[in-house]
Amino acid sequence: MIRIIIALLAALLLPLAGQARAQVQPFPEGFTTREIATNGTTLHVRSGGSGPAVVLLHGYGETGDMWAPMAADLARDHRVIVPDLRGMGLSARPEGGYDKKTQGQDIAGLLDALGVERTAVVAHDIGNMVGYAFAAQHRARVTRFVLIDAPLPGVGPWEEVLRNPLLWHFCFGGPDMERLVAGRERIYLDRFWNEFSHDPARFDEASRAHYAALYARPGAMRAGFAQFAAFDQDAIDNQAFVAEGLLEMPVLALGGEYSFGPMMATVMRFAARDVTEGVVPDSGHWIMEENPEATVALVRGFLTGLPAFRSGNGMSGIGRGGAGETTESK
Repeated sequence: MIRIIIALLAALLLPLAGQARAQVQPFPEGFTTREIATNGTTLHVRSGGSGPAVVLLHGYGETGDMWAPMAADLARDHRVIVPDLRGMGLSARPEGGYDKKTQGQDIAGLLDALGVERTAVVAHDIGNMVGYAFAAQHRARVTRFVLIDAPLPGVGPWEEVLRNPLLWHFCFGGPDMERLVAGRERIYLDRFWNEFSHDPARFDEASRAHYAALYARPGAMRAGFAQFAAFDQDAIDNQAFVAEGLLEMPVLALGGEYSFGPMMATVMRFAARDVTEGVVPDSGHWIMEENPEATVALVRGFLTGLPAFRSGNGMSGIGRGGAGETTESK
């Protein structure tokens, strides 16, 4: 059985093996870009492809641009929707609404505007938190849910996570925080790109310059800090969501091998009933920069129901040219 799984995953990886490592790739031809009003704000949204819908949600330090290689692959048989989150990238930067419960409603309104009733969700970093808030408030609308390499405030070992000194930025705040980084956005962001990478060189200079310019736009750092300042409220909201019941849709919890790893599944078993554990090999936190081939293959396998992802199996990870063995998800 494992040989069959390896062969299937290798077949998925083959078309990706020759892709250039250049970062911030353009979205495929045929994708369109729109500004969509939703829930009191406006989101910058890329969309393309046809088939079952899938929404890709980015995290802090990046924008929806991170997903271009994933979008190119999934658009072969999915309708792919990629917003910039509230306050980030080219989306509007309102004064408030950065709690994830509100941003979950941003996504619901976006889907309403596009005429999408049900969708899969693939999320990374802060996107995990927005995706969970959306899924918890609109459970019947989410078919499958992939969360990648970031915890959920208030869920599972949250207090332990907060004590990790590498996550100092979760509590970075105060009246001078914007002034401290004004004109130094690149210095601030480099700390994350370097410290959370297994190999910082894979987050290349072109990508750093691209994202630093977006975060240097007026109000962008304020909105970014607001994402973290909302964590206390997010923890309260998430605990209420868990009390309402575990998520019932299939969930894939992926961690970078040199970052959250299998802890992602540990966290999600506090919030969801059907959790598959997975690890992106040879990667830190920045999975789409450090090992995009494996990340795309893992996500595609889960969304399309490959045997490795059925009946609670968990993938221990696949590398650039092969696959790891399966591990049973408890």
